[in-house]
Amino acid sequence: MPSFHSGDMSLRDEFERMNFEEKVSYLMERENRIELPDDLAKEGVAVLAQAGEIEYAAAMARDRGMIDEAISILVDAGDYLWAALIAKNAGRTSQSEMLYQDGMQFYIDMEMFGRAISAATALGMPADRIDDLFRRGVESESRGMDLEHSRGMIESAMESLDISLIGREDEIAVQITKALSEERERRMKEEARALELLRADNLSADDDLNIDDQEKNGE
Repeated sequence: MPSFHSGDMSLRDEFERMNFEEKVSYLMERENRIELPDDLAKEGVAVLAQAGEIEYAAAMARDRGMIDEAISILVDAGDYLWAALIAKNAGRTSQSEMLYQDGMQFYIDMEMFGRAISAATALGMPADRIDDLFRRGVESESRGMDLEHSRGMIESAMESLDISLIGREDEIAVQITKALSEERERRMKEEARALELLRADNLSADDDLNIDDQEKNGE
């Protein structure tokens, strides 16, 4: 990996003499990104972004105070959550909320419901809205699965959400816990009803079979 050194060639000259791959390799090291002079920072960010090293490019832009560039890079890459967090930490509350809003819609459209729920939570959305996203996510993931697998996955996801709420007593947590309880109760009633219908169908089938046997014996 290229490294800068003192001598006849200035830091700028040595960096400029590197080819694209050498610049990328150099900038992958955090210490080098920190040491790179400010007048080369913008080029460094552009090099990393062009190479597809989005996390490094965004982090370097953020650390150098290039907030607009960092947000732009992340939005282009579809990482609205990190972009919103950078905006929030930079004191740009309105922009942060807008990014969470845009991100939530983007993730819903892309059926990335885990991220959509994170954005909705950051926005302080009502519990029923978050619960709706959670259900849509489960439905999306369970497409094409057999019924038993789907039920198991749904219950596992609900248990994970339960665990994530342990120790929380805020209003949103209380509402989500209530929604989970109601959902479990609804599912239990549906399964009980389905079992009842299945038993009724079996009894009806047995009756039909008995009638057939009687008719055959009568012949």
